[in-house]
Amino acid sequence: MPSRMMKTKTARKIRQARKGKARKRKEQNKGTTPKFAIHID
Repeated sequence: MPSRMMKTKTARKIRQARKGKARKRKEQNKGTTPKFAIHID
């Protein structure tokens, strides 16, 4: 059985990995074009 410290470490690692996944998926599907118009002079 893992120690409480290892459980905490593992849970923290998983939370860190999950952070921002929704944003990354959204950007991947929509594309990461700039929000402003591109000026060609």
